[in-house]
Amino acid sequence: MSYGQCIREIGRGAEGARDLSHDDARQLYAAMLDGGVPDLELGAIIVGLRVKGESLDEMLGFMAATDERTHQLELPHGRGRPVVLPTYNGARKEANLTPLLALLLQRFGVPVLMHGLIEGNGRVSSAHVLRELGILPVSSTHQAQKALDENGLAFLPLSALCPGIHNLLSLRARMGVRSSAHSLVKLIDPFHGEGLLVAAATHPDFIGLMRDIMMARGQCGLLLRGTEGEPYANAKRRPRLEYVHDGVADLLFEAEHESLRALPNLPEAADAVATARWIRRVLDKQVPLPKPIANQLASLLYASGYADDLNQAKAIVAVEATGLLVGGN
Repeated sequence: MSYGQCIREIGRGAEGARDLSHDDARQLYAAMLDGGVPDLELGAIIVGLRVKGESLDEMLGFMAATDERTHQLELPHGRGRPVVLPTYNGARKEANLTPLLALLLQRFGVPVLMHGLIEGNGRVSSAHVLRELGILPVSSTHQAQKALDENGLAFLPLSALCPGIHNLLSLRARMGVRSSAHSLVKLIDPFHGEGLLVAAATHPDFIGLMRDIMMARGQCGLLLRGTEGEPYANAKRRPRLEYVHDGVADLLFEAEHESLRALPNLPEAADAVATARWIRRVLDKQVPLPKPIANQLASLLYASGYADDLNQAKAIVAVEATGLLVGGN
């Protein structure tokens, strides 16, 4: 395809730019993922899309190209759908509790695949916290499959899951701006679309776009506003939790807006060591599980098929997950 023509379409600014068709977007992103676009044109395309903003058709085309280049996994044995936790942002101010959510699900026998970046780029990544908990990343999809089948939990680096989009994600260090790849990685489900995706965004507009993408693709997942971009509910105030499935979005929990009556007991610092220490205490029932994360856990037990309905899932969490929940169940 003509990259110059593509840049003319998308590079006229937020007001004058035109959206690409689904097929053109798929062809363009395939070339980008395969390293076939020269550096000058690649930079112009990334910035052009950044200024214009991606349309639904463009994102669907980009995702189609990404799916074709993502290594796939088979559904592991377990109670319900495997949960997919894309973890790419890491913690800066708040402790990164994505590993806690994964370990709680594992305890219930629900398989969990975490995929993301090992490095934190100045933040505390999930990989950093998992290492403090004695869980190391796997190096291939073969090892991920084995870990899921044997232990029900695996952390698969993006470089092993989809090398092409990992390379695009790495360009942020050179260009200084985010690209479409930062959104696309949060929608990757390597279980042939049969996993339960935990899809997190921070900007309200992109939460809406993410919902539309998942519904158009027939994906199953839990949609929420992430904590610093990570896919776990803010322990201080629950975000809106939506269950996307079969082309619809069901509201499971409304967002909390009232002032906190009491602050939950949280890690004393956001570093990996302090976070891992606190997670161990929660798992050992020495520290209560914050209510928003309990609500998210119940949502995932229901959506994965572990529980028959949300009320049953909430009761299971209240009785079995921890000895005491902050703020009730």
